[in-house]
Amino acid sequence: MERGKAVDFTLLATVILLVVIGIIMVFSASSASAYFRRGDSYYFLKKQMMWAILGFGSMFILMNINYHIYNRLARVILAGGIVFLLTVFIPGLGVTVNGATRWIGVGDFTIQPSELAKLAVIIFAASSLSRKKEKVRQFTTGVLPYLLVAGLVFGLIMLEPDFSTGVVILAIVIVMIFVAGANIGHLIGLTLPGVIMLGLLIAGKEYRLKRWTSFLHPFEDPQGSGYQIIQSLYALGSGGLFGLGLGRSRQKFFYIPLPQNDFIFSIIGEELGFIGTFTIILLFILLIWRGIRIAIHAPDLFGSLLATGLIAMIAIQVIMNVAVVTSSMPVTGIPLPFISCGGSSLLFSLAGIGIILNISRHTSLNWS
Repeated sequence: MERGKAVDFTLLATVILLVVIGIIMVFSASSASAYFRRGDSYYFLKKQMMWAILGFGSMFILMNINYHIYNRLARVILAGGIVFLLTVFIPGLGVTVNGATRWIGVGDFTIQPSELAKLAVIIFAASSLSRKKEKVRQFTTGVLPYLLVAGLVFGLIMLEPDFSTGVVILAIVIVMIFVAGANIGHLIGLTLPGVIMLGLLIAGKEYRLKRWTSFLHPFEDPQGSGYQIIQSLYALGSGGLFGLGLGRSRQKFFYIPLPQNDFIFSIIGEELGFIGTFTIILLFILLIWRGIRIAIHAPDLFGSLLATGLIAMIAIQVIMNVAVVTSSMPVTGIPLPFISCGGSSLLFSLAGIGIILNISRHTSLNWS
């Protein structure tokens, strides 16, 4: 366990505040549905608090472990992440919900292996890219290997299927390749094939295609594919400047399905108004800014790329979640980090923050 220099207190305080807000909003958004469907208004609150305790535990452990150890174990961690992904296909262990087998576990205790896979890919990419030096500017050594690794993980996740998480992993890897110094022409050249591939994947499944068409014209099918986004917009619109008040959402009463999950930002907007949502966004901006500063001032390239990948993971998910609930992009199953109800997301997001906090201990900046 590493001792000595203090971590970035602003980043730590911001994350704790976001998790506390998340716990409050999960209870507010879920209490009614939990009572009627589970017979316990506190069901989701208790689950979120349990995962928060586990997440903070992992964060405090990882912020005290020298991050250089991941550089030595990067390939082992990646292999472990891939094997963990495969466990969802083991009969009796994989848990299927709404046609998707994304979890493993027993009863109410489940975990999502793809969340660990994100961290594994980030650690591997940071370790390998930090050794490339000038070779990163060559397509065959600086871009292609990481696209193949990300593509393998993407393919396994698509078998579950979980399109949105796969896209997040691809986006993180592209950000890391760019920051490592890859030839910008190579990345631009990948744009058209990437768009074509994503287009084919969207068109290949009817439910994905419906999500795209409902994003463009949600009111053409208000009781079907456009239902979620319409109810989300109603929630945000009715909140006004100051909101209806904490606990007073109307859309959480079986209008927005599972309001404590991916659409919790809509409930925040309805209950706390523009002021509440703007505050949440400001907190995330502060978190991302501190993460970027840590990445810039990290003592070595591995630490810089590792912090970059981890903060990109948070930033990309925040952007996608807010874009979905505001009808700025098609509906995807991306949770709002630290706030949405979801044990795996909270646990591994806090673990990632723990690694970033450890990197902050090795920077030349004074965080006090």
